[in-house]
Amino acid sequence: MLRRKKALAAKAEEEEKMEVEERLAKEAELKGGEQKGESKGGGMKLLGIGGKSSGGTAVPRGVKKKTPGELRVQKDIGELDSGEVGTVKFPNPNDLTHFTLDVVPDSGYWQAAKYNFTFNIPADYPHKPPKVLCHTKIYHPNIDLQGNVCLNILREDWKPVLDINAVIYGLIYLFYEPNTDDPLNNEAAASLRNDKNQFGRIVKRTMQGQSHGGESFPRLV
Repeated sequence: MLRRKKALAAKAEEEEKMEVEERLAKEAELKGGEQKGESKGGGMKLLGIGGKSSGGTAVPRGVKKKTPGELRVQKDIGELDSGEVGTVKFPNPNDLTHFTLDVVPDSGYWQAAKYNFTFNIPADYPHKPPKVLCHTKIYHPNIDLQGNVCLNILREDWKPVLDINAVIYGLIYLFYEPNTDDPLNNEAAASLRNDKNQFGRIVKRTMQGQSHGGESFPRLV
């Protein structure tokens, strides 16, 4: 009888041990499955366009790694603030190196007219400035009739510490304080320098779609 009790006790102990081992094995399997699932679907977080891996995880195949210039552009775009006067648009949300800026001055000679600019960011940005072109014909001392813009930070005064915001602010500032000392349209600069009232009348006529000096202008107001 005593031996039978001992045998039953040993069997119960063995069954309990097996249950514990089986439970631990299932827990380990479940944990391993979760880790495997994370590595497939949740181990990488994509931040922004193109993505950035977290925790040292390699960029997946098929996703192009960003150049230092593209990363800088992404940072600049995140800090854009053109206020109510300027509106930035991205025709292709996956391409941050090409975008447009619409400027609608709320005062000054060009008040209420909308002027469209395109920005093209070079591959070696920020060591080289953005390329900016005005696509709305304008009578302005610092913007010629082909849309080229004369802004010091787009040329010799550009520095890598400057950013896209600085260029946008500079463009907007030209609508409030045109610079007659560094013109692209010499006739417009001379007109503003010699007779501001006459300059204002010319600007108003061109914004209404009238011609000036043999050049036609779009109606903007």
